[in-house]
Amino acid sequence: MGCLKIFVIVLFMWALLIPNTHQLGSYETQILLQLRRHLEYPVQLDVLENYNGDFCSLGSTLNMSIICENNSVTELKIKGDKLVKVNEFHGVAVPNNTLSERFSIDSFVTTLTRLSSLKVLTLVSLGIWGPLPVKIHRLSSLEVLDMSSNFLFGKIPSEMSTMVKLHTLTFDGNFFNESVPEWLDLLPNITILSMKNNRLKGKFPHSISKITSLTDIVLSHNALSGELPDLSALSNLNLLDLRENHLDSELPLLPQGLTTILLSSNAFSGEVPEEFGKLNQLQHLDLSNNALTGTPPADLFSLPSISYLNLAFNVLSGSLPEHLNCGSELGFVDISDNRLLGMLPSCLNASSDKRIVKVSGNCLLDIQYQHSESYCKQASLAKKQTTGKEIAILVGVVGGTVILVVFLAVVILIFCRRQHARHCMDRYMFPKVVQDNAQPNISAELLANARIISQTAALGSQGAPSYRVFSMEELGEATEIFDKSALLGEGSIGKIYKGKLENGTYVAVRELTIHRRCTSWNFKLRMDLLSKFRHPHLVSLLGHCIDDGVQDDSTVHRLFLVYEFIPCGNFRARLSETTPGKVLNWSDRLAVLIGVAKAVHFLHTGVIPPSFGNSLKTDSILLDEHQIAKLSDYGMSILTEESEKVEAKGDGHSTWNTRKKEDDVYNFGFILLESLVGPFLSGKGETFLLNEMTSFGSQDGRRKIVDPAVLTTSSQESLSIVISITNKCISPESQSRPSFEDVLWNLQYAAQVQATADTDQRSDATSLS
Repeated sequence: MGCLKIFVIVLFMWALLIPNTHQLGSYETQILLQLRRHLEYPVQLDVLENYNGDFCSLGSTLNMSIICENNSVTELKIKGDKLVKVNEFHGVAVPNNTLSERFSIDSFVTTLTRLSSLKVLTLVSLGIWGPLPVKIHRLSSLEVLDMSSNFLFGKIPSEMSTMVKLHTLTFDGNFFNESVPEWLDLLPNITILSMKNNRLKGKFPHSISKITSLTDIVLSHNALSGELPDLSALSNLNLLDLRENHLDSELPLLPQGLTTILLSSNAFSGEVPEEFGKLNQLQHLDLSNNALTGTPPADLFSLPSISYLNLAFNVLSGSLPEHLNCGSELGFVDISDNRLLGMLPSCLNASSDKRIVKVSGNCLLDIQYQHSESYCKQASLAKKQTTGKEIAILVGVVGGTVILVVFLAVVILIFCRRQHARHCMDRYMFPKVVQDNAQPNISAELLANARIISQTAALGSQGAPSYRVFSMEELGEATEIFDKSALLGEGSIGKIYKGKLENGTYVAVRELTIHRRCTSWNFKLRMDLLSKFRHPHLVSLLGHCIDDGVQDDSTVHRLFLVYEFIPCGNFRARLSETTPGKVLNWSDRLAVLIGVAKAVHFLHTGVIPPSFGNSLKTDSILLDEHQIAKLSDYGMSILTEESEKVEAKGDGHSTWNTRKKEDDVYNFGFILLESLVGPFLSGKGETFLLNEMTSFGSQDGRRKIVDPAVLTTSSQESLSIVISITNKCISPESQSRPSFEDVLWNLQYAAQVQATADTDQRSDATSLS
């Protein structure tokens, strides 16, 4: 009985002590209130105002969390809503983006370091700006530091090397513009290093190759250059993301435990190491947009865990083995725009229902959209025969050409200004397709006057008739003098007729009325630009006709554009289809969306000047007999835009271009939305759809709004990826919208996830039977 009493007394005393275990002292309470004042009273901390209780007892939310131990704050998380919406930051306060000019980061960090027991600190999207003070190292107990999406710039303080308990360091989405620290190997416990989307420059530190505790290295979207060192000693590394830098070495040896390697959009050269074919844990490999050569290792395709393999836009050559084996998990392969020859191995057959395969722009046999075999052989031979002497000759030729082009540009500009100063700026003067190896020191004026067609443009013209000028007589005969029976439709930018040329080719003829503000010479230059827009997912423009003979007003052109005829209707009509066998399932819709995204990405980044404002709608997406998506109505702004937009200069011109680019992303977001919900709901209008977007957040909401044809044929993960990128595209904040490269990547990833899910489902069905 005595023992029982003692036990009860001890239990009672322990219960009395519980509240005090996490009771926050008044000193740290005042520090939290000071931090709130420094951060200019963010709404996430409104709960602290007039709160008389213990801050440690406040419940955690997605945007705010305070956790305490032994009367001290050990975890502070604040996620604000001040997203980074500027491309450049010059170290001063930016209204509506950063905290005000009264904010002092030095005072803020001084106050912060008084929370000496902090282990976890997350300060995201709060508009914090300035160079990170060295005194941050006083937070010696810190294990996790995340200050993403702020406006930190300058150098990452070397004093942070004393923060030996750090295991997660995240500075994503800031403006740090010095080198990646060499002292990172002094942090013995660091596992996650993430500094993507900054302005970091210089070499990739060799010291990182010694940090065996690292699991994640994320330094993408910076300006790192030079060699990537041997990282094979990093035995715990799972993720390596160095996309969009300027690294230009050969690919190094990498550790065996990697699951994700993202090295796209650099300048890596040489062959893909055979050792990459032994990375048995690898699931996701992206080496696209580099200068890699040779034949890719066959073992890459058969890795046991590989699900995503992207080798596009390199200079890979040779033939893949006829009996190439593909791993059972492989759901997405892109080997397009290389120099590959021979037959496509059966496991990469584009008609397979097991995986998505992209192969265009090679010299493969019996495959659409390929170069001739001689093109790839000559390219490989030319590369092998290149010597130092030939390089010197090439430099001389290029130098002479540059001088000649500059001279001609000056002559043309003088002539243009004299003849057209009142009317035209001629920003569409001489189109040039962007080259991956374009040097940054080449002037914008020289680029604007170059006439070089990219591989993508050349690829798009394979099999298409050459561009030409038609006569009114030809078009009249083709359309039976524009008879009503030939009328396909009428939109906001003119009528469309179906025609049949003398050689039997069917065409679509669009009639436009153009209010001319420029001379015929300038107008023909604009047509010359449009004629260069050749891409597998663009409806080919075959020619034009300017009818000057039927003009009542000298300021008006009657223009006819002649396109290839696409026979199988538009995407909107197919989305409305209810006939069994004709309904587009989720994978079909993703294939269409990916094709259109590729086309728009080409229009935005593949030519100079780019084409924005491309009238993106589901009824502007046509499907051919193979269900390949082709975008029509693109580039109309080149012909129809107002003169004040054409003549905009300097920042005004840049701002207008940016707005039109963002408009394309926004409009594509509604194409994504219509693909998810179907035309019936999308017909209720933009406001209705925006209000209904909240329904996507729950399973019940999705069942209510998502097209049943999508729900029954999609995996939840694939669907969630597309819903997420759709939300970003239709963001009311235009600067928060993604680039088309990001949109395309997400769609391709969603397709790969869906392909994997479909394969798993078929495997399960087979095993059950």
